[in-house]
Order: sequence, then C-alpha cells, then structure tokens
Amino acid sequence: MKLRYTPFEHRHHPLLPLREFFMRQAHYGLFTALLISVSLGIGMVGYHFCNDLNWIDSLVNASMILTGMGPVDPLKNDLAKLWASFYALFSGVAFLTIAAVFLSPIVHRFLHKFNLDESDKPQKKTTPSR
Repeated sequence: MKLRYTPFEHRHHPLLPLREFFMRQAHYGLFTALLISVSLGIGMVGYHFCNDLNWIDSLVNASMILTGMGPVDPLKNDLAKLWASFYALFSGVAFLTIAAVFLSPIVHRFLHKFNLDESDKPQKKTTPSR
C-alpha cells in the first residue's frame, strides 16, 4: 500500500494562498511548542529526581541545557552527571529537529516559489550544430 498524503503541495500545484500558509505555519508552530514542552518536561523530571533540585531549578537547568547554554547548578552525584550527559545529547538532537520542523513550511514555500519562477521562464530552443 502506497501512502499518497504529503503535508505540502506538489511542485506542479500553485503556490498556497498566504492565509493558508499562515495557518500551516501556526500548526507547525504549535507542534514545535509541544515538542519544546515535552523536551523541557523530560529535562525537568531528570534534574528533579537525579540531582535533587526543586522544580523551578530543574526548569532553569533543563532550559539552559536545551538551548545549549550549559547547566546552572552543580551536579551532586554520578547519576546526575550521567543524566546531564544524556540530556545534553538529547537536547542537541531535539534542538535541530525542532528548528527543522518549525522552518520546514517557510523553506518549502521559498523553494516552491523558486521552482514556479523557474518554470515560468521561456525555454530557449537550441539548434544542433553541424
């Protein structure tokens, strides 16, 4: 069975109207907010239980790691250090994935418009040389 659904229009379709594009971008923005919230939640739980931090300090540490700034509070034990290592690796991948998801409608629209502009240009006929 072949899946035929794609979230973006095909290259032969016209450019999406601006209002619909903004709605698409809003949906992708909400989805990225959900991904950020889940990623922060994972970090908060880990810092709270592995490093014995309160929830606010756990939020600060998870936020700082997720954005690539580094931890705020010192790590108290080996479990906390292992958690911080895991979460830092997870955060690097999550940050790039979230950025890609958020930017994908914008990049698609740009490339789709570029493709439409290229196909509108008259094709130059070449004559074979003898």
